[in-house]
Amino acid sequence: MSRKATCADNAVMESFFGILKQEIYYGEELLSYHELKQKIEQYIDYYNNDRSKVKLAGLSPVQYRTQTSQTVAL
Repeated sequence: MSRKATCADNAVMESFFGILKQEIYYGEELLSYHELKQKIEQYIDYYNNDRSKVKLAGLSPVQYRTQTSQTVAL
C-alpha cells in the first residue's frame, strides 16, 4: 500500500463507481433509498457474476478467478 492520500489507492473503486453510475444511474428517475440500494446490490451481483470483461478474456470476474484457481491447482 502506498502513502496516505495517494490517488492510486482509490483507482479501482473510482473506476467501479464510474461504471456503476454510467450503467445504472444516469438518466434514471431518482429512486427511494431502498430502491436505490436494491438496484446497486443487483448490479454488484451482475458485475461479479455475469458481466463479461475484455481484460479478463471475455469472462466475468468470478469465472476468471475460478478458471485461474483451477489452473494453479493442476
